[in-house]
Amino acid sequence: MKQLKFITLLLSVVFLSSCVSQKRYTELQERADSCEIELKTSNNKRLVLETNLANEQNKAKSLNQQMEYFKSTNTNLLDRLSDLSVVSKSGAESIKKSLEALNEQNKYIKDLTSSMQRKDSLNLALVMNLKRSLDNFDDEDIAIEVKKGVVYVSISDKMLFRSGSYKISAQAEEVIGKIAKIINDHKELDILVEGHTDTVPIATECMEDNWDLSTKRATSIVRLMQSKFAVDPSRMTAGGRSEYIPKTTNETAQGRAINRRTEIIILPKLDQFFELLEPPTASY
Repeated sequence: MKQLKFITLLLSVVFLSSCVSQKRYTELQERADSCEIELKTSNNKRLVLETNLANEQNKAKSLNQQMEYFKSTNTNLLDRLSDLSVVSKSGAESIKKSLEALNEQNKYIKDLTSSMQRKDSLNLALVMNLKRSLDNFDDEDIAIEVKKGVVYVSISDKMLFRSGSYKISAQAEEVIGKIAKIINDHKELDILVEGHTDTVPIATECMEDNWDLSTKRATSIVRLMQSKFAVDPSRMTAGGRSEYIPKTTNETAQGRAINRRTEIIILPKLDQFFELLEPPTASY
């Protein structure tokens, strides 16, 4: 702009101080206008270039910042990969053994579930067979149910024995015979016979107390099953529970009658049962 003013001033001086032709003045004026336009154009280009340069500088700065971030991230990743490599080398064997142990546990759970399902099916079949076989006896005297995963046959005292005695009645032999036949059809099962009394004390020459009475009643049933119905004695256990596992109150005559009972419990062989419950041992 200073140059333009200078040219204009110079032209004015020349025009005033000397006599120039109109044509020459016009030419000089056109040249001055052209110079002014070119100068404005140059200034505009310079501003555009400065703006573009600033933008490019900002982009370069942003790219440099991103580059530094990626460098830092890559360094962290490399460090973590290095740590993982160390862990995998030192713990590979331990991880392998842990996986083997998990596989063993899964197999154990599947086998246990399968065994429990087979046992439940067997229990259902036993209950159905026993109920069909004992269908002609009063339900009040014989109860068949599944408790704690095993089959219980509960027989009332009045069906099996005379009061205060452990001598088996004739009617009892028929009941025991039917049960023994089904037991003999399932030789993979064991039998536990339990005698139960009420709380009325007993003391005779043959029996000191209810422990004696409950035990002698259980052994009478076991002896009958062995001698008359050929049940393998190695499969049987006899036990007396006295008055200490009542089914109901002993305060009434009806309650005491329910509590005086013998229970024949049909269950898996104990050694097989405990083997089933024992989890596999992982080898390390």
